[in-house]
Amino acid sequence: MSLRLSTVILPVDPWHGGGRAKWQRAEELGFHAAYTYDHLSWRSFRDGTWFGALPVLTAAATATDRMRLGTLVTSPNFRHPVTLAKELISLDDISGGRITLGIGAGGNGFDAAVLGQEAWTPRERADRFGEFVPLLDRLLTEGAVSQQGDFYTAEEARNIPGCTQRPRLPFAVAATGPRGMRLAARYGQAWVTTGDPKLYETGTPEQSVGALRGQIEKLGKACSEIDRDPADLDRILLHGFTPDRNGPLESLDAFVDFAGRHRELGFTEIVVHWPIPDSDFAADPTVFESIATEALAQLG
Repeated sequence: MSLRLSTVILPVDPWHGGGRAKWQRAEELGFHAAYTYDHLSWRSFRDGTWFGALPVLTAAATATDRMRLGTLVTSPNFRHPVTLAKELISLDDISGGRITLGIGAGGNGFDAAVLGQEAWTPRERADRFGEFVPLLDRLLTEGAVSQQGDFYTAEEARNIPGCTQRPRLPFAVAATGPRGMRLAARYGQAWVTTGDPKLYETGTPEQSVGALRGQIEKLGKACSEIDRDPADLDRILLHGFTPDRNGPLESLDAFVDFAGRHRELGFTEIVVHWPIPDSDFAADPTVFESIATEALAQLG
């Protein structure tokens, strides 16, 4: 099974102060895609520089030519499907059809309460996500949409001419639970996971592989329920949240071993964080670039 290698570039650099150069270097290194987080702020970066995902991706689209671009991931926490659809159609046009929308249910944290709303329960997040994704699908594939939902409403929402990619830009749906897996099976062109968060602090790499295998089995079950071939979906692993943390980025050999084990599970794409000094995503830039340019060739 072939494997693609991508990166995620956090929006922490001013565009003219290193941001543009990172996105262009990612394309030069041959990454399949470069993604960014879609948050208003995030964890340990909350009190530092943090730019908006969609404007950054728009700039990246004009600074690159071949590499795919996208969010990893967007959520309903502060997005509405009507306005998001308009921005995505515009971004897909500007990029020449290179956008992938990573999308998930969101979670607790800064984004969940920044608009002044009470934090949603896990069930409400799932309910909202279950309404958000189908409506966004309609908005990106139909010229005019009206829909009255429990959470989201569209009244004669016009989205002409639609996406450059047809019938719409691809969705990469982040999910681990049954409801999210069903959304991935029905609407996704890809499925995204970071692994099992319960294993991050005290689990082992072997336990993580077992948990990921179980997630892939659940995805297969969700696909079988609607008679969809699971092989139709790409399977994306966002690295950095499994028990081995950044160990696979310590050397080329370590990454090749990590990537090989996860390719055997059925993953088709692994996404690594662009190094950020003095952070959870610190890594040796020289090793990182050697991984980008040599790892896939060593996997064969």
